[in-house]
Amino acid sequence: MKLPGKIAIMGGGSWATAIAKIVLAQAESINWYMRRDDRIEEFKRLGHNPAYLTSVRFEIKNINFSSDINKVVKESDTLIFVTPSPYLKSHLKKLKTKIKDKFIVTAIKGIVPDENLIVSDYFHQVYNVPEENIAVIAGPCHAEEVALERLSYLTIGCKDIDKAKIFARQLAGHYIKTSVSPDVAGIEYASV
Repeated sequence: MKLPGKIAIMGGGSWATAIAKIVLAQAESINWYMRRDDRIEEFKRLGHNPAYLTSVRFEIKNINFSSDINKVVKESDTLIFVTPSPYLKSHLKKLKTKIKDKFIVTAIKGIVPDENLIVSDYFHQVYNVPEENIAVIAGPCHAEEVALERLSYLTIGCKDIDKAKIFARQLAGHYIKTSVSPDVAGIEYASV
């Protein structure tokens, strides 16, 4: 596994847009999964997310958009899931590509409905992703603050603290300060 390797943003909302901005500050390019083709086309035309954080401009040539979740997963090493927890299962239903050998990062606050599991446990139990290949991102910060480049703090949790440190370095910048922790469940439950 290459870490972070090619990074994919999995979701199209405000937090996904903010995280894409953070990642693109250091990555040459990203893959970006959005479920709606019309939203992708509008994004490409405008140079920003048409529905969320519209003030954040992107170099479109640095983004490989797709509404095909399997294509994005195949072409990526690190998958940052940033969808509302109630919709995670509906996105993953379309997934035919194995993710157990990917580095999974969840920036999702909440419990997976009907499963009563935090998202990291869901990926581990349902998709057989090893716990050391699952990380979480948590604040304290908000998407709007990141968009404005206000000083913000992110905690990266992963049972493999070396992987947490590598990923934290990918996110750190002049307005993003990071810390790491092995307490994945504690970070997720605190976010809930």
